[in-house]
Amino acid sequence: MRRGRAFVQYAADWTKQYLQAKGASTAVIFGLSALALLSSAGAGIDLARGMMVKARLQAALDASALAVGTTNGQTIDNLTALANQYFNANYSTSELGTHGAVSVIQTGQKMSLQVAGSMPTSLLTVMGIGSLDFTVNSEVTRAVTKLRVALVLDNTGSMSQTDNTGTSKISALKTATHQLLTQLQNAATTPGDVQVSIIPFSLDVNMGTGSAAADWIDWSDFEAAPPNSMPGSNVGPGTSCPYATNTSPYGYGCLNLSSGKIAADGKIYPGTDNGNYNSGRGGHHYNGYYDSTGGSCSTKKGVTTCSGVVHKWVKPLHSAWTGCFMDRAQSYDTDNTTPSTGNPSTLFPAEINDYCPPVTLSPLGYDWSALSAKVDQMTPNGSTNQTIGLAWGWQALTTGNPLNAPAQDPTVQNVIVLLSDGLNTQDRWYGNGSTSNSNVDSRMAAACANAKAAKVTIYTVLVMSGNSSVLQNCATDNTKYYELSTAGAIVTAFNTIGTELANLHLSK
Repeated sequence: MRRGRAFVQYAADWTKQYLQAKGASTAVIFGLSALALLSSAGAGIDLARGMMVKARLQAALDASALAVGTTNGQTIDNLTALANQYFNANYSTSELGTHGAVSVIQTGQKMSLQVAGSMPTSLLTVMGIGSLDFTVNSEVTRAVTKLRVALVLDNTGSMSQTDNTGTSKISALKTATHQLLTQLQNAATTPGDVQVSIIPFSLDVNMGTGSAAADWIDWSDFEAAPPNSMPGSNVGPGTSCPYATNTSPYGYGCLNLSSGKIAADGKIYPGTDNGNYNSGRGGHHYNGYYDSTGGSCSTKKGVTTCSGVVHKWVKPLHSAWTGCFMDRAQSYDTDNTTPSTGNPSTLFPAEINDYCPPVTLSPLGYDWSALSAKVDQMTPNGSTNQTIGLAWGWQALTTGNPLNAPAQDPTVQNVIVLLSDGLNTQDRWYGNGSTSNSNVDSRMAAACANAKAAKVTIYTVLVMSGNSSVLQNCATDNTKYYELSTAGAIVTAFNTIGTELANLHLSK
C-alpha cells in the first residue's frame, strides 16, 4: 500500500513539473496520460487486494463444504446452519469486508455451497468503483463407503443381572442396540449402503431350522450316541438305567423311564449331559436312542434280570433339530473358511443344547423393523463362548454359506461390534460353564487375530466384569475397546460407536 501511495505522489509531482515546462497542448495530453497511469496503478492495487479476499472467501467456504459433507441424517436447514457456523469461524468480516449467508443445495450425494462477498476499494473510487463484489462456490461429493456391521451380543444367563441402579444388563443392551440401529439407519442415504447383522450368542448360536436341508451342516455329532454309552447285554426292558449323572464316565442319565425302569419297548434314551465327565458337553442333548432286541428278561420279586440283549443306536431325525450350532472343528472354529462337503471339518456341526440362545440370529440386512424386533426377542440364557459369537459375526460379513453376505467391493467396510459381560466359561471342548477357562480364551484370541488380519474392524465392549485383556486385545486398537462399570453405560458406549460408524460411512 505504501508503494502504491508513493507511486501516486511521484506521478503527481512529475506531472506538475511537466506541465510547467511544456506547452498547453502537450500538457493536456500528458495530464490525460498521467490520469490513465494513476487509474491503472489504483486498479492493480485494489485488484490484488480483491484476489486475496476472494481466496480467503473460497478457503472458508471449502472448510464449510467439508463439514457438511461429512454430516448425515440432517435437514437442509440444519446443514445450512452448520455451513454458516464453519464459514464464520474461518472468515473475518471486520478485516476483509462483508459477506452474505452461505447457501446450501443438496442433490443426492452432492453438496453445493455458495456465498457472496464485497470489498470496499481505495484507489478505484477515482474511477467510480466503490467496491469489488465476489461470488464463490464450493462443491463436495460424498464418496460413501458401504458399511457392513455384525452386532455380536452376549445373551448368556448373567446378562439378567442388574447394576446398583437396578438396571439389568440385557435391558440396557436392548435400549442401546435400538439406538445404534437408528443411528446406522440414518447414516444410509441410499438403502442397502448400511447393512446390519445381529448375532446373539451364549454357548452356541441359533440360526433357526430353515437351513436343515443344507449340505454345509455336519450332522455327525447330532446323530451320535454319547461316549461310553453302549448298554451291556444284561440291560433290557424293566432293568435300571445303565447310566448315572454323577458317575464317571457318564454325566447323563436316562429319559422316558417307566417307574424308574427301562420301558417295555426296550428303548433307552440317554439324557442331557451335565458336563461333569465329558469336557465341554454341558447341556448337550443326545437325540437318538438304543433299541434293545433279542435276549431274554425275567422278573422275580420285583427285580428284572436280562441276558443276551442286543442294542443298536437309532439316529434321530433331523426334524428334531432346534437350529443351534456349536463350534466348528479346530482350527476352522476361528476363521471364516467357506464350508465344503469335500472337507467335513469345515462344516458347521448341529446340536441341541440347553445353553443355546432361544433367539435366532439375523444375517446382514436393512429391514430395520425386523432387526429391531430381533433385539426385543433377546433372552438371557446359558454359558459364555465369545469365540463362537465372533466367528459367526465374521461369517455374517462373508460371502457364501452359511450366511451369504452381499458381494464385497472396494467400498465395503466390515465391522464387528462385540459386547460381553464376563469370562469365557465353555465351548465345544473346554470349560464347565461357570468358571473362566484359558483354553476358550485361546480360541478367542486366535479368532480375533484372524478377523483383524482380514481387515475386519473390531469394537469390543466389556460390561461390569470379566477378563479385560481378552476383549481389549481383540479390539482393533485401544480406542475401540470400552470397559464399563454399569449396565446403563452400554447406552453411552453404543452411541459413541454409532457416531463413529456413521462418520466412517461418509468419510471414506
